[in-house]
Amino acid sequence: MSRCAWARTELSIPYHDTEWGVPVHDDRVLFELLNLEGAQAGLSWETILKKRQSYRAAFDQWDARKISRYDADKVAALLANPGIVRNRLKVAATILNARAFLAVQKEFGSFDKFLWQFVGGRPIQNARREMKEVPARTAEADALSKALLKRGFKFVGPTICYALMQAVGMVNDHCVDCPRWRELGGR
Repeated sequence: MSRCAWARTELSIPYHDTEWGVPVHDDRVLFELLNLEGAQAGLSWETILKKRQSYRAAFDQWDARKISRYDADKVAALLANPGIVRNRLKVAATILNARAFLAVQKEFGSFDKFLWQFVGGRPIQNARREMKEVPARTAEADALSKALLKRGFKFVGPTICYALMQAVGMVNDHCVDCPRWRELGGR
């Protein structure tokens, strides 16, 4: 299999082969990936993949209602947890994101409906020959970032938003010689 060049490790290969670029419409999974992409800022995705199970346990399986009510004691416990990225700003952002996420769900009916409007409800099918052709951000990611920031989300700059869009299948950025590109709708 000629995978995308970044998928080379014990963790990144199954993530690439089964998750990355697959359209996600489950609000809990969208919330998880939004926050994991933010946690990655300044780090590698491999680091986050290694900590993913610990994140799920630490953040109540990404239950936004529970996270929105975290208090100072819970924040202190999170900052002492070696299984996650112990960055005070990123932990605080996750709590703020939970509150903003719940508000978006209330306004739009689901976070999925809000998020997918930025690509017209269907994945953008790119046709990249090499990963170096993939931009760090796009106009759609810029618009998503602006909308999320306006609603109080944190760690949602355009680059993070584009990574989220790739992860949840809003864009198909598998390279054209990767079998996943065609499996996910590339032509």
